[in-house]
Amino acid sequence: MKINRIILLLVTIALISFTACNTVSSKKGTITHTVFFKLKHPQGSEAEKVFLEKAVALKSISTVMNMTCVKEIGKKNDFDWGLTMQFKNQTDYDTYSNHPDHVAFVENVWKKEVADFMEIDYIDAP
Repeated sequence: MKINRIILLLVTIALISFTACNTVSSKKGTITHTVFFKLKHPQGSEAEKVFLEKAVALKSISTVMNMTCVKEIGKKNDFDWGLTMQFKNQTDYDTYSNHPDHVAFVENVWKKEVADFMEIDYIDAP
């Protein structure tokens, strides 16, 4: 499992580098928040679809930039899905983290429906 997480970390770094180099909103200090996860729901189920819709709806929080939802296609880790988003700075990230919609999602949806996850937060390198 440790090797899977290392591979996932390397893939995440590559994704972040690609995103940071190809977006006009990426500036020094930008925080990239990523979370990879496996749901308790069967793949392709209606429950999975509803969960993903609720997760992606968090992009309506005003401080969220460049939110994407990604599906794992390889076999090198146990996660099925990922969410990536960016924030201009720590204040914007904290606003998102403490926003009532995010807090409600974590408490009422995430904690009940996610089997495993890994969260990684980065700031652009100088």
